[in-house]
This record gives sequence, C-alpha cells and structure tokens, in this order.
Amino acid sequence: MQTLWAALVFLAAVIFAAGPFLFPGFQGFDPGAFPVPQDDPPVQPAGYAFAIWGLIYLWLVAGTGFGLFRRADDPDWQPHRMPLLVSLVVGIVWLPVAQISPIAATVLIWVMMLAALVALFLAGDMDRWLQVAPLAVYAGWLTAAASVSIGLMLGGYGLLPETPAALVGLGIALAIALVVQYRLHRAPLYGITVIWALVAVIVANSAPLNIAVTGVAVLGIFGILALRGTDTE
Repeated sequence: MQTLWAALVFLAAVIFAAGPFLFPGFQGFDPGAFPVPQDDPPVQPAGYAFAIWGLIYLWLVAGTGFGLFRRADDPDWQPHRMPLLVSLVVGIVWLPVAQISPIAATVLIWVMMLAALVALFLAGDMDRWLQVAPLAVYAGWLTAAASVSIGLMLGGYGLLPETPAALVGLGIALAIALVVQYRLHRAPLYGITVIWALVAVIVANSAPLNIAVTGVAVLGIFGILALRGTDTE
C-alpha cells in the first residue's frame, strides 16, 4: 500500500512539473480579468522570481522519485505523502483554472499551500535534501504566491487601493512565514524561499519607489533572518 502512495505522489509530481508544457502560455493573471485592471500591482514580485518554479519542479520530481525507488516502504517517508498528493493534484488543475478565473485560482492555491505546509510538518528527518528540502521550497513559494493572490483580489476587485492591498497580502505572507519558520527550524529553505519572494517584491517596487511596500518587505526579511539566528539545531 505504501508503494502505491509513493507511486501516486511521484506520478503527480511528474504531471505537475509538466504543467507548463501541457497548458502553455500562462504569464500571470490577465490584468484585464479584474474590474480594476492590475497592470503593475505592487504586491507582485519581479518577474525573474518566478524562475524558481523550475527548481521546484525538478526537486519535487527528484525527491518523490527517490521516495518511490529507494524509500517506498520506509516509515519516515510515509506521513507526508497524502497531503503532498493533495497539493500536487490541486496544482495540476491550478494552471488551466488560473487562465480562466483568478478567484477560483486563488482558492485553489490556498488549498495547495495549506496541504504543502501540512506535508512539510509531517515530513521525516531522513534524507533531508530529498524529503524535507523540496517541500520547504515548494511550501515557501506557495506561501508567498497565495498571499500575493489575496493582494491581487483586494486591489483587482476594488476592495482596497493597490498599495494597501499589497500591504495586506504581504502581512498575511509574513504572519504565516514567521509562525512556520519559528515552529520548523529544521527547514531553513522555507524561510529562504519566502525571502527570495520578498526581495523580488522590493525589486518590483524600486522604480518608482513604493516606500510602504518596500519597507514591509524589508522588515519581513529581517524578521525571518532573526528567527533563523535563534536556530540551535
């Protein structure tokens, strides 16, 4: 039975990684898909940051493949597989949905993120670079992406001006990231990935300078680094 779970997770990771080829052309939400067009929302990281998906795809495939072929029946690898499978299956659906409905895509990415965080907390201590590390990067980026989606919804549907919407989105990301990193010191790549996203937000808001958004992102970076400084493991 555990071999079946390992195989399903690996298959889901492969299909998930193939998503950009199966559903090509997605470059982010269409600015015109919102009642208030989001042409250059301050909550969104600079475009280069999204290249991290390549690393995430490859690492998830490598990790789940190792889990299938070398650790299929190992008890240390079993607890995280079910929530990871849920996250990956939803992720397979996310890309085509995101091209149609930002609202539905926002709901789905929150499901992806929550399931990924559960998987990260349930991951064992063996083979950290193939079990914990890919989950940490995946969950870290989803923490940022899910929160960015909230900022886009708030600004795109006119519930808040763009800068306050960005501050709410960043605030949610930081609240989640700080709690997770405080509780899970053994996964430093989680916080590093969130920092990657925050640096890209700073870059995106540097010209012209958005002091409020940049300031919150900088504070978030220092907050995560401060937590890492308390790590005694």
